[in-house]
Amino acid sequence: MQPERGERRVTKGMAGSPSSFESIRSWVVEHKLRTVGCLWLSGIGSSIAYNWSRPNMKTSVKIIHARLHAQALTLAALAGAAVVEYYDHQSKPRSNTSSRRLQSSCPLLLPRTLPLPLPQVNSFPFWFLVLEGDLRNVERTDPTLVSLDKGDAGSGSRRRSQPRGDGQGVVEKLRHRRLWGPVSSLEVLQPYAKPRSFYPVPGQQNGFIYAKISGGFEKIRSSICDLVAIARLLNATLVIPEIQQSVRSKGISPKFRSFSYLYDEEQFIASLSDDVIVVKSLPKDLKEARKKTKFPTVSPKASTSPSFYTREVLPKLKQSKVMRILVSDGGCLQPILPSNMDEYQRLRCRVAFHALQFRSEIQALGNQMVERLRGTGGPYLSYHPGFVRDTLAFHGCAELFQDVHTELIQYTRKQLIKQGTVDEDLVVDSFARKTNGSCPLIPEEVGLLLRAMGYPPNTIIYLAGSETFGGQRILVPLRAMYTNLVDRTSLCTKKELSNLIGPEYPLPSNLPQPPPVKSEKQLIEEWKKAGPRPRPLPPPPARPFYQHEKEGWYGWIAETDTEPDPSSMDIRKQAHRLLWDALDYYVSVEADAFFPGFNNDGSGWPDFSSLVMGHRSYQTASGVTYRPNRKTLVGLLSSMHDNLYHPTHNWTVLVRDHLNKSLGVDGFIAEAESSKTASFLSHPFPECSCRTSKSSDTPGHVMSRSGKLLYGNEEECPEWMVRGLAMASQKATGAKDEDVEEGELLEDDNETDGQSDSDNGNRSDTNRSMEQDEEMDPDD
Repeated sequence: MQPERGERRVTKGMAGSPSSFESIRSWVVEHKLRTVGCLWLSGIGSSIAYNWSRPNMKTSVKIIHARLHAQALTLAALAGAAVVEYYDHQSKPRSNTSSRRLQSSCPLLLPRTLPLPLPQVNSFPFWFLVLEGDLRNVERTDPTLVSLDKGDAGSGSRRRSQPRGDGQGVVEKLRHRRLWGPVSSLEVLQPYAKPRSFYPVPGQQNGFIYAKISGGFEKIRSSICDLVAIARLLNATLVIPEIQQSVRSKGISPKFRSFSYLYDEEQFIASLSDDVIVVKSLPKDLKEARKKTKFPTVSPKASTSPSFYTREVLPKLKQSKVMRILVSDGGCLQPILPSNMDEYQRLRCRVAFHALQFRSEIQALGNQMVERLRGTGGPYLSYHPGFVRDTLAFHGCAELFQDVHTELIQYTRKQLIKQGTVDEDLVVDSFARKTNGSCPLIPEEVGLLLRAMGYPPNTIIYLAGSETFGGQRILVPLRAMYTNLVDRTSLCTKKELSNLIGPEYPLPSNLPQPPPVKSEKQLIEEWKKAGPRPRPLPPPPARPFYQHEKEGWYGWIAETDTEPDPSSMDIRKQAHRLLWDALDYYVSVEADAFFPGFNNDGSGWPDFSSLVMGHRSYQTASGVTYRPNRKTLVGLLSSMHDNLYHPTHNWTVLVRDHLNKSLGVDGFIAEAESSKTASFLSHPFPECSCRTSKSSDTPGHVMSRSGKLLYGNEEECPEWMVRGLAMASQKATGAKDEDVEEGELLEDDNETDGQSDSDNGNRSDTNRSMEQDEEMDPDD
């Protein structure tokens, strides 16, 4: 019987340790293991020998009937083991005591080996590790480590362990399906951004548009899409935009400059050849005039209407042949366009989801990170906290932090008030703002919500975001609940990250310079102007300062009330953040589930989480993308403030009900109403989608308050797409149909566990960390 996808089957171990390479090979082949290689450690970890291996195939690691020495485990890690499991001679997992013993034997090994890449065989990870040693001595030394079956000794048993007969394996499959998708109600939506009507290729051009984009990763990505739409609207040739974050950084790698620092220029030009003409630079005769700033300049806002460009910009473009656009607001065209401009919305989708491909180095490293996250054969969840200093200051969330972090947020808020970005008081009630949903969810709260949903403690969570204001301190509770919390620094080596940056020129040291030496005449003058004698002794010389003491906010917060201008290193780090955000964006889009900590914040700027959610929804609408309502969740968390770690069953049901609804049509419509007005790319529906079938329960029209279509009544997908999806569905039918009858018997108990507990009076035997099912509280 072939193993199920994602299900682990245990193979019974040998009765005696193999004595040679050939015996290992023959034993593995005889048992028909899904194994392509063996790793043999002889002498209980004293030496290591590699055996055969086939290309494009993989193994997994199991330690069978052997003493759990730290030396053997270390060798297993060096050999590339991503999963190390201990089994006794009867091929049964050891108890929790053995697991704790395993961790205590090598406490630094397991977290370190978890992110290592592990290839798969038909999506079924299976490694095999044989440790040879004197089992009798092992048992005599510590009988708790090995339980020998005397009847099987030397018999060469080939029995396989049988599946658990209590139906728990099917329950886990159903639970796995509920936590990791797909969402059946959204499976009918498919990405479709091709033009629907007559769409001629660019002809005679009215001139050139070149732009400079300022801001972070999310503002850059959104602005590029708007610029392409404007170029199409004005029938102009677009010069590849300049990314100011990388251009103004001194000493940055000459290998990657401006647009190519993030994206593939050739792919961008080729993908848009039928939409707009894109060139890398202005013609030579116009470059000199550009340096003298002879061309008109416009700095539009993100809410600028198309009529502004046709009335104000187009005449100037035709006259001067070149127009410069400065974009600093995260966009230069309003998100919602008139209904007769749907083709421009689809053009935005083609730019964001097809033309804007990261350069090859970013994609290669992103693929490696995804492979390492899935190296154990299981899914992973991506989580973006949204703790960005500027956003926190904009919404007045300073009081949620402590000490110096509060002071830093208030300082930034004061600057935003001076700039006119914020039209409010400096001091506001941060807790009232959070109750209103205007502040992000704290990582601890996100961990409690994931626990209530049923995600086990060993769930792999990827922490996205180049900036997490507050540092590691705010992540401590989440890391305690989910120890497999990783980020790019734990998945990638320093060399891999430095190769992504490329060679850079060294920066001059910015250490404080000693005061200039005074002349003899100056010393005499100071002596005469000094006070009466006797004078106090001069202070002792100051200790030397180090480079790290003057970097970041902690270099000035204790010395002055004003933040100094960013140094060369600060500017360079801002450019590096673009790369880190690009990696996190790639990993988050490919994740099996995504949970935003602070999306749709109401600032009017595009945010990282919203762009990821929009990309995931466009690419796979049925994927697990949570769209939580922070106001609702904060209310639920406040109602259980004193017992958050021991919640009642009713509270758990309410949390699950809200988050499960956010995955489906209800959350889809709510996201359209709240986020699309700020950023079209956060919810590119229905313009960039189609529907494979019409069902009776599909709403015909769901309109917004302004009369815009939010959901339903999408166009039907073309026939070629429907046929392709049907063929793909048929290939996956076999895996989904296995154990259907048994699954149906257990489905009601698994999905409505709260109701069954209350009706039958039975308490679930499922692990509490998995289901959080508790008895009904009489006070509820």
